[in-house]
Amino acid sequence: MRRRDFLTLAGGGVALAPLAAWAQQPAMRTIGVLGGATASSEDSRVAAFMQRLSELGWIEGRNIRFEYRWVEGREERYAEFAAELVRLKVDVIFAIGTEAVLAAKVATTVIPVVFPFAGDPVATGIVASLARPGANVTGLSNLAADLAAKRLGLLREILPNLNRLAIVFNAESPAATLEMRELATAARTFGVDTVPLEVRRTGDIAPAIQSLNRRAQALYVVGDPLVNLNRVRINTFALVARLPTMYGQRQAVEAAGLMSYGPNYVELSRRAGDYVDKILHGANPADLPVEQPTKFDLVINLVTARALDLEIPPTLLARADEVIE
Repeated sequence: MRRRDFLTLAGGGVALAPLAAWAQQPAMRTIGVLGGATASSEDSRVAAFMQRLSELGWIEGRNIRFEYRWVEGREERYAEFAAELVRLKVDVIFAIGTEAVLAAKVATTVIPVVFPFAGDPVATGIVASLARPGANVTGLSNLAADLAAKRLGLLREILPNLNRLAIVFNAESPAATLEMRELATAARTFGVDTVPLEVRRTGDIAPAIQSLNRRAQALYVVGDPLVNLNRVRINTFALVARLPTMYGQRQAVEAAGLMSYGPNYVELSRRAGDYVDKILHGANPADLPVEQPTKFDLVINLVTARALDLEIPPTLLARADEVIE
């Protein structure tokens, strides 16, 4: 071999080496995260989701990246941010909450959408059925509306003479409105009158609770991103009004709510990671059934109970999955 040919081949080898190394790098996939609250309020849930993806081989910065869009309780931003994620051509949209899912569904019929929890996905029009979601959307249900009667029953164990219940709910949320109606129906069977308190933004919360003026004995808070973002505010006004509170999410009880009963939202977010993994490996979201939780946690805050001079029945405490003291 002539020296010139050797140098040419050697030079070509050097030039090709970086190309070969580049070709071996895994393709970077992008997950668009659309949430109704803030990054800090959803931190534990997003962390669980990302941790599960990591366990499945999706490492941030190596083969996956995230684009975050947080609505921060402003309903008008859902459509705008969903459209942004579609323009970015993300591979999957991780939509946190019913409103986020509905906005993503309107924005795209092509990009897969996975929700970690949503209230009654069929009744709110998110999926065609739980077994066969159809289209490009799938995920997990939180059974929020289905648990309304159970939560009311638990509240009545603490307040056996409960006859007037206030309900705070986001009137802009289809899932929250559905749960409010289910709760009102259950309340009638118990002989309990309800006082619906509609809120649409943070500024509505204080006037709504203050308007009760002792017209209720307890406050049921229908969960959604807006109230989750304002859980400390709600609990503060409820304590001032001396109203025991019932929630569907543990986070609110950590923030001085009295009691919650519902699925573990961190675990639901973690399970959503499996859906995203399957989709990134080629699964069709239309063929991935919507899962429903099978375990529900009862959490009671005894500090709040003492502040309200409430005695929690020992039988109820014995059934609690967690007691905050």
